[in-house]
Amino acid sequence: MTDPVIDINAVSKSYGRKQVLSDISLSICEGEYIGLVGLNGAGKTTLIKCLLDFCALDNGQIRIFGREHRNTESRKSLVFLPEKFIPPYFLKGNDFLKYMAALYQINVDKELIDSLLQVMDLDAESLDQPVYKYSKGMSQKLGLIASLMTGRQLLVYDEPMSGLDPRARARLKKHLLSLKSAGQTLFYSSHLLEDVRVMCDRLVILHYGQVRFFGTLDECIKSFTAKDLEEAYLHCIDQ
Repeated sequence: MTDPVIDINAVSKSYGRKQVLSDISLSICEGEYIGLVGLNGAGKTTLIKCLLDFCALDNGQIRIFGREHRNTESRKSLVFLPEKFIPPYFLKGNDFLKYMAALYQINVDKELIDSLLQVMDLDAESLDQPVYKYSKGMSQKLGLIASLMTGRQLLVYDEPMSGLDPRARARLKKHLLSLKSAGQTLFYSSHLLEDVRVMCDRLVILHYGQVRFFGTLDECIKSFTAKDLEEAYLHCIDQ
């Protein structure tokens, strides 16, 4: 049996006297799409920051691809897109993609970029513009294109649909589902339960820094005696 792609074991994190995460444990297998949901302030972004070693753990352990998460080698096969993604304003879109290609030690694949531009519904001409002229949605699309072109096995996203128009959201979901059939693994936070319902194998409901539920969508609906995922989620956090 292979190691989980992500293995989080009894992780706790506090900032001063505020306990943000408490005894978090969950495991994600290769090829799984996992949605992390919860109210604002539930600890979703902090959990992702802990995973990526952006902040130190108080307790617990995280392993990525079988390696301790503080080992930089553990993160070689993942790519991360933060919630508030802001590309360097002084670069043009093309320059940013070239920079990302160099950072991830990959060749700039024009055909792949053209394909991802179509997926994200972004005009090719926009890549010749400086990023400071981009709208929030355009910046988000650029970040998604940059992350997807890396070809990394594990995608870690914090609110990837933020700022996207409905057409771009629909196209991104379709593209991510196509990657799933090729063995891609996705761990992402979201406030959009419908997107989680369409894309995810399992979901994590985080509430006040604790895992209130981790399992399949059907299990969630059954566990909370609900008619659909939204009702199950509300029953879960209202308990």
